[in-house]
Amino acid sequence: MLKAAGLTLAGVLVAGAAAGGWAYWHLNGNIKSVDIDQALGDDRPPKVTVTPSPSASESPLPTEALNILVLGSDSRSGKENKALGGGDSTGARSDTAMVVHVDAGRTEATVVSIPRDTLVTRPSCPLKDGGSTAVAYGAMFNSAYSVGGPVCAVKTVESITNVRMDHYIEIDFSGFAKLVNALGGVTVTTDEDIDDPSSHLTLRAGTHHLNGKQALGLARTRHGIGDGSDLGRIGLQQKLVKALLEQIASTNLLTSPTKLYSVTDAITGSLTTDTGLDSLTELMSLGQSLKGLSADQVKTVMMPVVPAPSNHNRVVAEEPAASRLWKSLR
Repeated sequence: MLKAAGLTLAGVLVAGAAAGGWAYWHLNGNIKSVDIDQALGDDRPPKVTVTPSPSASESPLPTEALNILVLGSDSRSGKENKALGGGDSTGARSDTAMVVHVDAGRTEATVVSIPRDTLVTRPSCPLKDGGSTAVAYGAMFNSAYSVGGPVCAVKTVESITNVRMDHYIEIDFSGFAKLVNALGGVTVTTDEDIDDPSSHLTLRAGTHHLNGKQALGLARTRHGIGDGSDLGRIGLQQKLVKALLEQIASTNLLTSPTKLYSVTDAITGSLTTDTGLDSLTELMSLGQSLKGLSADQVKTVMMPVVPAPSNHNRVVAEEPAASRLWKSLR
């Protein structure tokens, strides 16, 4: 998804210039952002110190390792999101959470999923009104977004991983569905039958080409597979990540200005980022720096967890395996 944003935007910039800049300003204005660095200040894990390589001056594109928190929000705000998910606008949660670690050189990446049902110590988070939330022990991980939005989501992830998040990207329900539709759908193979009335998805085991609504249903499915927990859903979400990357790689967007525009409009119109990625220029730079990253070089894993002693419907980080995983990303 990250690579998609940057690479497609590269073409849109050209098309936008040819169209007198209207497309550029429209797409640029689509992006919403949150100043996470200012909100959190210096009370964070340290940034990785980068030693410039001898060839760094020859290329303006960054090559250092990168950690990005990617959230899929189940916000019900707006007619399109309500139609896809129901509920009200106050019920937003981080339905999907992935830490995307891009290795130095940016030709390999690891995507680590954090189960939303993980019990964590949620730190005190700053609020927009100048106040702060209280520390919460044994809180569900996805409650951080509910009580403090992107800022608290980032602070909670950094607290449990001790890994600095260099960037933040959030995409909502309708945006994900639009992106899949704009790409012409995605092809996913499921290992078992799915029949989940909650996500409104019924599929036989096998290979399917899904439209946006079906792909969203797959990303939300949990009750129709395995033991009905969030862990089974994570496996489906990771299949979707790979499917999206493969679909993007097989679709020559630069030969179709109309499709290129629709894909980029879908991406930018549903994004909330940190202020370091809140423009087409910044997203394009990120995408171009990932041009050597293919779907085959993206590894998907889940944070090691075990059932929570206090509640068998919840999980906690499995130690020391979880700490070893996060240490490898610093």
